[in-house]
This record gives sequence, C-alpha cells and structure tokens, in this order.
Amino acid sequence: MSKVCIFFAPGYEEVEALAVVDLLRRAGIDTDMVSVTKEREVTSSHGVTVRMDKLFDEVDFEATDMIVLPGGMPGTKNLEEHLPLMEKLDAFYKEEKCIGAICAAPSILGHRGMLKGRRACSFPELESHLEGAEVTENPAEISDFIITGRGMGCAVDFGLAIVEKFQGKEAAAALADKVIYGHYRK
Repeated sequence: MSKVCIFFAPGYEEVEALAVVDLLRRAGIDTDMVSVTKEREVTSSHGVTVRMDKLFDEVDFEATDMIVLPGGMPGTKNLEEHLPLMEKLDAFYKEEKCIGAICAAPSILGHRGMLKGRRACSFPELESHLEGAEVTENPAEISDFIITGRGMGCAVDFGLAIVEKFQGKEAAAALADKVIYGHYRK
C-alpha cells in the first residue's frame, strides 16, 4: 500500500489540505497528516484547528512514498522555513519519490529548482516563482513524480491527480464519479 504524508504548518489552507486527505483515504491510500510544529493541533489561515496524526519527528520517511505540501499563507512560508522538511523534500527529489504541492506551495519547488523542464501550475500570483517550469492554467499537473495544483478551487483535481499517480486514471475517474465530481479528466 502507498504511504502519503501531508505536512501542516500554521496558516495552511484547509480545503487544499483536507480535501486531499479525504480523497486519498477514500481511495485506500495510507495518509498521515503531519505537524511541522511541536504540537499535534495546527490552525489554518482561516482559524480551523485540526489534530494531526503525527509530529514531524515521528514520520518514517523510508516508508513514505509521497510528500504533499498544501498552500495557504503564511502556511507555505512556514513550510519553507522548516529546514528538516526541506532536507527531506530535497532527498525525495533526488530519489525521484513523489512530491505534491498546491496553490502557493509549488513556489517552494520552484525555489529549489525542482520544476525545471516540467509542466506545473500554482496560484496565479506566484507563477513567477515556478523557475524553469512550463506554467499551465490547468487545475492540476502530473509531471513525472511531481504533482502540482493551482489553488483551493482545484483541490479535488489535485487530490484525484495523486490518486491517478498511485492507482491509475480509471481509479481516479471512478472516485471522481463516486464523489459526484464530473470535472475530472477522463
């Protein structure tokens, strides 16, 4: 079974994070919500507090198949300032293990040179941070082992793209139908 860790920092965007958690768990993908703080509860940019499954130091990165970074401000900035997470992100990139980022968070990948020569999308105001990428206006992009999403309104597409990466297009389309989401690419 695939293992995905979604990292939460204070100021995360709740729909971008929780819609993905929901879809991955519906698909049967083992998914942990991970706090990058020393606290199990993390509060979003809109005041929604969620209890995490794990703290950063409890994650077994060897057993993790994908790192996911939700957007939001100041959540994205807080993720990028968490140096141990950035070290793991760099290791995942080097090993070509899956990485996902949505909204403002793809800027982190751009700053680290991870999007050069790849199709990618992000929140429009941060597209200039996708250094070297072929920037699109699609809701989500799968470019080899990196998946990006445009923003909160595209969170379902982003989550389904992750399902597609691990389980194939048919599984993602079936899940889209199950949750009455008719917009997913088939």
